[in-house]
Amino acid sequence: MSLIPTSMQDRISLLVLLSALLLPLSLAPGWLDATTTDLTTPIVSPDGWVQLFDGESTAAWRGYRKDVFPNHGWQVEDGWLQVMEGGGGGDIVTVHQYDDFELEMEWKAQAGANSGIMYLANENNGASYFSAPEYQVFGDEDLTSDNNVSSGALYALYSPRNKTLNPPGEVNHARIVHCDGNVEHWVNGVLVLRAKIGSVDWNKRVAASKFNAWQDFGTVKKGHIVLQDHGNDVWFRSIRVREIPNSHRWRYDGDFVQMFNGYDMAGWSAHLKNEAKMEDVWSVADGVLSCKGNPAGYIYTDQKYQNFVLEVDWRWDPVTQKGGNSGVLFRQIGEHKVWPKSIEAQLQSGSAGDFWCIGEFPMKTDPERTRGRNTKHTGMNENEIGKWNHYEIHCNGGDVVLMVNGKVVNSASDCAEVAGSICLQSEGTPIQFKNIRLFSMPGTPQDATGQ
Repeated sequence: MSLIPTSMQDRISLLVLLSALLLPLSLAPGWLDATTTDLTTPIVSPDGWVQLFDGESTAAWRGYRKDVFPNHGWQVEDGWLQVMEGGGGGDIVTVHQYDDFELEMEWKAQAGANSGIMYLANENNGASYFSAPEYQVFGDEDLTSDNNVSSGALYALYSPRNKTLNPPGEVNHARIVHCDGNVEHWVNGVLVLRAKIGSVDWNKRVAASKFNAWQDFGTVKKGHIVLQDHGNDVWFRSIRVREIPNSHRWRYDGDFVQMFNGYDMAGWSAHLKNEAKMEDVWSVADGVLSCKGNPAGYIYTDQKYQNFVLEVDWRWDPVTQKGGNSGVLFRQIGEHKVWPKSIEAQLQSGSAGDFWCIGEFPMKTDPERTRGRNTKHTGMNENEIGKWNHYEIHCNGGDVVLMVNGKVVNSASDCAEVAGSICLQSEGTPIQFKNIRLFSMPGTPQDATGQ
């Protein structure tokens, strides 16, 4: 969960964060004071942001394993902090260290130019990358490149997905979130990857990489933020950071629960027209849950959930290449029927991210985008038919936010706060699902999670 979050005031809840994402980015807020350079009185916004570069002062930075900022190789010009071609200034690091934080900045690079934003770096080694994971900054000419050394990647370990990069020479926006080992990389307002430092998957990737030889890599709990000198012209500006307070750490305190185990339908039941059996409509192969689309109905979780983050990958049949209709229902309550009382996160091709209010389920949405029971998304963000898409549904108290491929596309408020089943619809067209997982938020009753 994608997130572009620039308000999140006081981190009262994740939904405050996500609602803010529907607003335009503001990378130069009015609270920035370009004349302040005294690090004993950091420039802090009302919502916790601390400015690391204001377009003039480099006081928040120094050279890697140095006491001062480099006197060559880096320059400030026209509001940008530039690492210069062949300047030999070396990496720069923040004066302060950070453990759980979110970091934002803008950057630009010419075609083929290379740099990076590293985090959790110590200074025990000859170079910052011996300890620090890296958000890759690169002048990609292939703007949709998803290899693990392209822009937005967690360098050489995790590839970005669903990113939209601006061309070389144009400005891009980077966002990095780290909390208790959980990492998110964002490119131009879209969540492109998640990773868990120290997880089984992380350790496997590190073991197969050059980082395996460096004992400090990925082990630092609190460290410096680094801007890399890779010998090319690259520019940075509007750099700011804020620490994640205890009130928001719950989002990262545990692991997601796998709702679909990848090999059978354990934990799910079905309601289908004409009393059809689940196995006649739904099947599992190679970790993918496939639905024939007929007859109409749905599968539903045996457990009930109230406050949660739900993630689902879906695609229309890649063989037939035919789009159609389906949906993810949640807080489903009452009698089982083809369209039960619930909130639907629409999956219909071209309309993923719409809301449908089913059975007069209490909820409020933007009246300008609402016609009857349907509330349109704020902008289509689906991949082409046959390609995988990623849904993220945040349901917290009366607030609900929908994200499609990392972008917030809809929100609702004053939704009925009840525990209900989560359902996947069969609605006329073959569709496939995988990677279905859920994280229960605080406030979910124990008897509503099956625990």
